[in-house]
Amino acid sequence: MSGLGARLDRVRADIAEAAVEAGRDPGEITLIVVTKFHPAALVAELASLGVRDLGENRHQEAQAKAAELADLGLRWHFVGQLQGKKARQVRAYASAIHSVDRPSLVDALRSEESVVDAFVQVNLTDDPNRGGVAPGELEALVERVLATPGLRLRGLMAVAGLDVDPRTEFARVREYGERVRRLAPEASDLSMGMSHDFREAIAEGATHLRIGTAITGNRPTGG
Repeated sequence: MSGLGARLDRVRADIAEAAVEAGRDPGEITLIVVTKFHPAALVAELASLGVRDLGENRHQEAQAKAAELADLGLRWHFVGQLQGKKARQVRAYASAIHSVDRPSLVDALRSEESVVDAFVQVNLTDDPNRGGVAPGELEALVERVLATPGLRLRGLMAVAGLDVDPRTEFARVREYGERVRRLAPEASDLSMGMSHDFREAIAEGATHLRIGTAITGNRPTGG
C-alpha cells in the first residue's frame, strides 16, 4: 500500500473511532480530502482509493483539476475565500461552496439554471478580516441564502483558531447551527474539523470534515 493509502486508511479509522466514542454513526460523516497545491495525479490516486469528495481553496487550481479529472465522478468542494467575480466560474464545477460569508457573494452565486450546496461560514474570531459572517449577522445572511435561487443551504462552516480549545469553538458552531435550524430545519450540516482537530469536531456534531495534510502529506515544495 502506498503512503497515501496508509494515511487515508488511518484517518478513516480515526474518524470511525471518534464517531463511535461520540455515540454517532460514522456513515453520517463526509470526509473531504483537501488537495490544494497537490497535483491532479494525487487526486486520481485518491479516487482509485474510493475518495469522491475533494476540497480546494484556490479557483484556478480547482478549475484545472476538475477539468482534467472530469471523467472520475468527483464532487468538488470549494472551501476557500471566494471573490464575487469568480462565483459563476466556481459554480460551474463545484458541488458545494463552504465559504458563503457575505450578502454580495450570495447575490453573485444566484442562478436560475442550476443548484449548488451552500454552507454559511461563521467567523469565530473578533477579526473582521478573517473569513466568515459575524455571529450577530448570521440569521440575516441565512435568510438571504434561503431566498436566493440556485443555492441549497446545507448548514454552517467554521475554522477553529490555532490558540484556542477547538472543542469549545466547535460547541459554539453547534449552537449557531441550532439557530439556523429555526429558520431552515433541513440545514443541519456542520462543516468543521481539519487534520489537527477533527476528533473534537466530530464530538460536537461535525458532518463534513476538511482534512488535508493528515492524508496528502506535506505540500510539495514551491507550492
